[in-house]
This record gives sequence, C-alpha cells and structure tokens, in this order.
Amino acid sequence: MTFRVPGPHPPGGGRPVVLPRWPKFVVPTVLIIVAAAILLAIIAGIWTDFLWYRSVHQTRVFGTTYGTKWLLFAITGLFMTVVVGSNIWLAYRLRPDVVPGGADHQGVEAYRQAIDPHRRGVMIVLLGLIALVTGLAAASNWQTWLLFVNRVPFGQKDPQFHLDISFFVFDYPFLRMALSFLFAAVLLALILAAAVHVLYGGLRLARRARPSRGAKAQLFVLAGIFVALKAAAYWVDRYGINFSQRGVVQTGASYTDVHAVLPAKTVLAVIAVICAVLFLAGAARRSPLLPAIGFGLLVLSAVLIGGVYPFIIQQFVVGPNQQVKERPYISREIGSTRTAYAVDGAQVVRYPASATQPRAALAKEAAAVPDFRLQDPDISSAAFQQLQQVKGYYHFAGVLAMDRYVFGPTPVPQDTVVGVRDMAGPPAGQVNWINTHLIYTHGYGFVAATAAQTQPNGNPNFIEGDIPPSGQLDLTQPRVYFGHEGANYVIVGGRQPELDYPNESSGGQHNNTYHGGGGVPVGSFGDRLLFAVKFRELNILISGAIDSSSRILYVRDPLARVQKVAPFLTLDGDPYPVVVGGQILWVVDGYTTTNDYPYSKRISLDQTTSNTYSPGGLATGRSGEVNYIRNSVKATVNAYTGAVHLYQWGKASPILQSWKKSFPGLILPKSEIPSQLMPHLRYPEVLFDAQRQILSQFHVLDPASFYGGQNFWAIPDDPTVPGNIKISQPPYYMTLSMPGAAPPQFSLTTLFTPRNRPNLAAYMAVNSNPLSLGYGQITLLQLPQDTAIPGPQQVQNNFEATTAASEQLTLLRHGGSKVTLGNLVTVPLGGSLLSVEPVYVSASSAASSGSYPQLKKFFTFYYYGGSIGGQVGFGDSLAQALAQVFGSAGQAPGGTGTGGTGGHVSAAVLQFLAQAEKDYNNAQAALRTGNLGQYYQDILQMKAALDQARNAAAPAKSGSGGTKPTGSPSPVPSPASRAPSPSASASHSP
Repeated sequence: MTFRVPGPHPPGGGRPVVLPRWPKFVVPTVLIIVAAAILLAIIAGIWTDFLWYRSVHQTRVFGTTYGTKWLLFAITGLFMTVVVGSNIWLAYRLRPDVVPGGADHQGVEAYRQAIDPHRRGVMIVLLGLIALVTGLAAASNWQTWLLFVNRVPFGQKDPQFHLDISFFVFDYPFLRMALSFLFAAVLLALILAAAVHVLYGGLRLARRARPSRGAKAQLFVLAGIFVALKAAAYWVDRYGINFSQRGVVQTGASYTDVHAVLPAKTVLAVIAVICAVLFLAGAARRSPLLPAIGFGLLVLSAVLIGGVYPFIIQQFVVGPNQQVKERPYISREIGSTRTAYAVDGAQVVRYPASATQPRAALAKEAAAVPDFRLQDPDISSAAFQQLQQVKGYYHFAGVLAMDRYVFGPTPVPQDTVVGVRDMAGPPAGQVNWINTHLIYTHGYGFVAATAAQTQPNGNPNFIEGDIPPSGQLDLTQPRVYFGHEGANYVIVGGRQPELDYPNESSGGQHNNTYHGGGGVPVGSFGDRLLFAVKFRELNILISGAIDSSSRILYVRDPLARVQKVAPFLTLDGDPYPVVVGGQILWVVDGYTTTNDYPYSKRISLDQTTSNTYSPGGLATGRSGEVNYIRNSVKATVNAYTGAVHLYQWGKASPILQSWKKSFPGLILPKSEIPSQLMPHLRYPEVLFDAQRQILSQFHVLDPASFYGGQNFWAIPDDPTVPGNIKISQPPYYMTLSMPGAAPPQFSLTTLFTPRNRPNLAAYMAVNSNPLSLGYGQITLLQLPQDTAIPGPQQVQNNFEATTAASEQLTLLRHGGSKVTLGNLVTVPLGGSLLSVEPVYVSASSAASSGSYPQLKKFFTFYYYGGSIGGQVGFGDSLAQALAQVFGSAGQAPGGTGTGGTGGHVSAAVLQFLAQAEKDYNNAQAALRTGNLGQYYQDILQMKAALDQARNAAAPAKSGSGGTKPTGSPSPVPSPASRAPSPSASASHSP
C-alpha cells in the first residue's frame, strides 16, 4: 500500500515520488513489545529482590522499603495530578467563549489548532509525566518519611530555640521536603494554567491586551497560595539558622543570624502572609493593583530586610567586635559538636614528652611492649600474595586487616594481620560463562600472621594458612562464597562440579558442591527467566548445567549485603574477616548519622576517612556530609552461608531507635552477639577518623582561644608515601599501655601536629578492646607547646639522615633492590614517645616478577627531651635498634656497632651523597643509550663518592650518637621511600 507525497513532480516530469507505507499495526506492535520488555525488566528486578530478601529471612525489610516507596510515589503522584490537572481543567473551563483574533494571536492560534483536537491525550501524557517524576522524587525520600513517622526524642534541647534535638533531625527535614512538593505543585499549576489561558485567549501576550476575568481570578489565587507557602517557608527557615555557616561559627547560628536573620525571617513571613491576602483580594476584585502592590512589597522586603539588614549588622556591629559578639555562639558550637561526635568524654592528659626514667628502665619497658606492629597490613599483602596465594586465581586484599587471636602457650590475645584467600576469577585465557559463574565460584582459606614477629628471613610468621588449612585457629569451613572478589553471581549446587581447591592427588583439583543453604533456588523455568532478564544472560535460561537443585548466589560482597538489609546505615568500607566457631565471618561496622544536628560542625566523611590505606575514603552508603555519628550496629556476614546478622552496639542512639521502630526485629540486641565473636570486635576506624578530625579543633574549650585558632592541630601526612603526595597518615591498631593505665589494651592510635607546623602536638588513642570496661575511652596526651618535639616527618628525616642508615639504604636502593618503609608507629613510653618503623627490602620489579617485601631493617626513635633531644636506632633486628636508643650491655646508646646512629649528617657527607646520586643517574642514562663504557665510569665515580661519604662520616660515629632534631631537620637526597628502585641489572658492571 502506498501514499503520494504532495509537492512538485520530479525533474523532467513523470510520476510523483512514491514511498512505502507502514501497515497500521506495526507501530502499536513495536510499542507493545517495548512496553512489555520494560515491564518484564521491572518485574524481574522486584521479584528477584524479594527472593533475595527471603533468602536472608528479611522479607519485612523488603515490604517496608518497597511499601513506603510505592506509598509515597502513589500519594505524591496522585496529589500532583489532582492539583495540576484540576487547574488545567479549570483554566480550560474559564476560556473565553470566542477565541480572540488579531495578528498578535496568530502564532498561538496555530498551536491551539494543533493541540485542541488531542487535548485529552496531551493532558493525560503531561500529567502522567508530572506524576512519574514527582512520584519518583518522593519515593527517593522514603527514609525522611520513615524517620518522621517513627521519631523518638533525643532528650536534649538545642541552645537557640530550646526544642528537642529530634525536631531538627526528624521534623525539620520532613517539613522542608513537604514544602518543596507543595511549591512544585502550585508552581506547575500556575505555569500550566497560564499556558492554557494563553492558548485559548484568556491571557494575551500583546502589550495592551487585558486578561479575562476568569484568568485573572485563577492566576491571582494560585499566586496567593504560592506566596502563602513562601510565608510558611520563611517561618520554617527560621529554624535553619541552627545550620548556618555564616561568620566564625562553622555550623550554627552566629550573632548576625540570631539578631538579624531570625527577626528578618519572622518579619518576612508576616509580610508574605499580607501579600498572599493582597493576591487573594485582587482575585476577588478582579484588579491587578493589589497583587502588584503585594508583589512589590515582597520583593522589596526580601532585599532590604532579608539581605541588606543582616549585611549591615555583620559589617558594622559584629565586624569591629567579632570576638566578643560571637563568644556565646562559639561556645554553643563547641559543646554541641563534642556531643554530636561523642568526644565530650575524651580525657586530656598533660604529657611531658621527656624521659622520666633511666635508660635501663626505659629499655625494660620497651621490651615489655606487646606489639610494635612490625607487619604493615599494606605492605604485608604482597608477601601474603606470594607465599599463600597458591594459585593465580586466588587473591588477597590490598590492605590486610588487624585482629587479635589467642594461640600458642600464652592465653593473652596477640595482634595478628589477617586476610582471606578470595576468588579472583578464572585464569587468563579461560574466561567464559561456565568457568566464571559455575566453576570458579568461591575462595578458600583464611591466612593470619603475627603482627609483632617475623621469621628469621623477614617473612611473615604465619599462624594459619595453606591449602587445605593448617594452623592454630581451628578453621573447619574455609570456603568463601561471599567475599570481595569474584563474579557478581554464581550458580552452585547443580550438575556442574565446582573447583574447591588445587590438589595434585585428585587430578589437579578437588571439587565441591555447595550445601550452605544460601542463595535462591533457580530450578524452575520462571525463576531462570527472571534471573536471565535481571543479569541479561541467556545462558541462565538455556544451560543444561542448571537443574532443580541449583541455587544462585548474588549480592555476594559483604558490604553490599549489609547495605541491602540495612539501607539506612552508613557503613565502614573495610570489613574484616574473623574465624568464629570454625567458620569465617565478615564483620561490618554500621553507623547512624545525620547532618541536621544543631550547632555541630559538618564534615565530609569521604575526605575525613581518606588516608594512605584508603585514598578514596572508607565510608559507604549514607556518607557525604555529617555532623552526628554513632557506631550503632555491628553486622556479620557468614562467608559460607551468606547469613546476615545485625546487632545493636552500645546504647541505642535516638536515630537507631527510630530505625528499630521502622524495621522491627531487624537489629538484634547486643546480648545475642556470639561470645566467640565478641573478642574480635573493635573500635571502628570511620568513627575514629571523624573524631580525630573534630578533636583537631574542638579540644579547645575556651571560646576566645577557639576564635584565635592558635592551638588548632592537624592530622599529619604519612611520611612514608613517595614523592610529594600529601595524604593523611592512617590511624593504627595496636596493643599498648597508655600512661596510668594497665594492662595493655588493643587500641587505635593517631598523632597530631600543630596547624602548619611539622612538630608533634598530641597523641590520641582509644581503647578498642570490647571486653574491657574502658572500651571507647578516648585519651589525648597533650604535649608541651613550648617544645619542638619531632613530628612524623621530622622523625622520618632523622631516620634517613642517620649516617649508617643513609649509607645502607642508598646502597640497597642503587643495588637493584626496592626499599619500602613500613608504618611509622608511635607509643608512649617512660614519659616520652618511642617511634618504630620497619624497613622492607625486595628485589626490584624488573629483576624479579615474584619479588615481595621482606622485613630486613628497623628504625627506632626516642625523644629524651632537654639537651639530649632525640636518638635514632637502626639495626637488623628490633632489639638491636632499641639497644642503640636505650643502651645495652657492652654498648652505650648511639655507639658504633652495627646500625649505630651517629649524629646529624654533616654538610660534607650530604655533598658526597648528592654526588653519588648524580653519578648513579648519569650511569642510568648511559645504560639506556647503550654507552657501556660511560656507564662503567659513572658507577666507579658513584662508588668513590660513597667511600668519601663514609670517610667523612667516620668522625661523627665516634662521637655522641644523640640526634637532637630541630624544627626543620636537614633532609638527605634519596629516592622516594616507596618508589620502585632501579632494576637489578643496573648494579652490575659489563
């Protein structure tokens, strides 16, 4: 069938152009198919979600979340449809009986003629789109609604309005949300009603044209309602000054907010009510005069009262005497912030930072420190990978976890570095659907090594590992079906046997069939169809390896599983594995947060938790800006069954109580935590990161001192990071004794430096042992402000400036080895501070692809204070390095034994070392160009320069070994501590 296109005939005459005509049923059929596909995808997503929640026995969470979203979607969509649709209908009913003509209306008339025959369809589509968009927006705010309807009081009042904190956390966000939708409804109704009046002539765009009486009445009423809503918004915004960031108060009402903005909002609310009445009066009188007066009054008031008046108060009242005027408001912020971040109970202890004991007593105390954290979890991962990976398809996390286990003859828990042998996927060249999703389904094994000891060759001292597992932790179920790595879904329990672990006696591998009970049955055709749609994979539907006993495991990452069960929690992004009852459990810390706590400083969790171990930040889920945080939940995920359990931790915060009302039975009481799990719980790092960020300023309690900021601290950069990269030093888990406390406790520690200064200001630790009465107690050791105590970067400079160390490290770095500096940990000792840093050595990557860091050297630094200053130790063992700092039989501190410290490096030594560095770089350049003769000459010159440096340093060795750091110690030229070293081939002569 064809149709003719009107228009001119083809050149030269002939028949008109004839185009094919689609049959009438093609377009509707395509639309039906597209709609059916979209509907099937939606049904597949919802139904498979329900099946997942049913598999973890949390269908009530599914019902509450989906039910709330659908309810908000329906109510908001219906409300918007009624408000907007009724105004469109009313505008159409109020149209003039005769459509006006004239040249000015011709363009509009063309649109009217095109739309009018299809006005019902256009209206249905338009209202449907409005309902869809606004309904989805409302559904995304389901958590705000649930917190509002299930709110509980905080039992504390804000300092400005004397309202319970719950009003600002629960009510205020809901009121703002409700106002935003009311504004949207009235504004859309106003715009679309005006469009209908223009379309049908009730409102003309010509200069002198008068609108119809009906158009004026309707639009004035809608404008009056909009202004009335603005009055309500002004009134609600009065409470928003508690989150103002004006002036020196970082979050909260300042002097200007209280004495200018607050009364201005009140006056503007009254004026807006008056203006709304004028608009309604104008609608009744059919006169634009009163609405025009109201509109002008509202705009003028907003500019003068809402803008100019606060500006004048800030500039001419507050500015000249800001410290006095802002003092009470700074005090409010200090108190509220410390409460919101749970640091109001932190103990501040004046610490002398100078030795209070003789050297022999210090040496004895240092020997009694249970853990110096010699195994850096970041660096040790490579050793775990090389020594315990077994096969290339297994993988360990880039940063391992710290935990405690009781093993060996002593009943005391010992710090351990732990990791899970997770499944990375099929080997290269073997990647296909069956291998990825049916055979390589799970990881295998748990590996642990002591944090404070190593083997004689520098390898980790493993207490659990190997395949099959062997060790001291009684691991009976080593299979890891739910972990960080591997495919997003696997299908298990069917005809296809799974790879369990490599085993030469079983034909190269030992097979396994899953019997953990986790996942969702996928034997029926309907379920297979829905999962095929969900994962966009046809093989799920047609594969013969899937039978009635098959189960599909998806949402396998521990973080994702907890987030799905408890979407209202902010989660610690570093879950750690523990062995409990012979099985592997993942422990996830959950936080209740808000950014609506009055007068509490807001921080970005992403930036606050960014450090060497987690450059992108640790917090996941409801992260972003917060100004209140509690570690309210400890969650576990069984690595074999996938079972998820959430336990209340500590006293339930009001936010957690609201969520418990929203999801009854989801969060179990603390008493149900398994007794074997309790010793492995710890103080969470995200909370500690937030608290150390807050305490860097809010340890200052006096408003005048806070205003000046001279005592503010900073979190130091990690001195072991290569190059000029500036990133915060992470907090460190380790067992130590704080001054005046006994016995040693598993703790989380960090350092502070004065703002914009490299020296040390304070030491912070929190008790991380859940079995002790002091769990969660924060202690701040505040150091003297009149003494320049070396900070981390200065200590690191002292390490590298020590003669013996600089020589040995230079030779290692230039001899085909890679030197990696481990975590610089600091512990209080004998009235001062002792720092320890492990030094790892590995073959360069060019020399050996199987290279991994081995612990070979140790740095120590102790600050004695006074005229002695600090002393550096460097040796092949920790005991040797400590002996150089504290002294030992037959050797005075700072002696000339192996690894002797020496004093500051002289200018001559630095000059010779710089020349050696230059000669080495020249040798590398000659080698790259193939000039072996020049390369040989440069290597000889480098050796000569190193010999001269050694000879120049010899007199310094015979003197005092004390190193008294200054504010800016002299650095030594050396490659970045963690940068790859030159290839091994460069160190050999041709």
